[in-house]
Amino acid sequence: MRRLNALLLLGVVALGRAGGLSPLESQKIDYLITSVATLGDAKFIRNGRAYDARTAAEHLRLKLRNAGPRVKTAEDFIRYCGSVSSVSGVPYQIRFSDGQVVTSEQYLRQQLSEFQSHQGKGV
Repeated sequence: MRRLNALLLLGVVALGRAGGLSPLESQKIDYLITSVATLGDAKFIRNGRAYDARTAAEHLRLKLRNAGPRVKTAEDFIRYCGSVSSVSGVPYQIRFSDGQVVTSEQYLRQQLSEFQSHQGKGV
């Protein structure tokens, strides 16, 4: 619960300036990016190279800025920014410290679901 609140707080500041996004969608997207940034020892695999969590989050923010008005929702963010390389078309992956590997799309969708379930409970 504390992690969720911290992620939400960090998020409100960073994406509040995004033009065409509603405040709630901006909050969702920032929650997703912050959840990547705080993955600790996990590695973000992009085009065959492993990046640390902070670098991965910076990349996602860059892709969000470059996506412009195409991204209106958190679902759009996952589709256009968080799932695949726009250069190679290869899906992004996250390798956790225990060796488990998931696609970033799986991870981001799970995080979005978590966010929405907490929103429904008034958190």
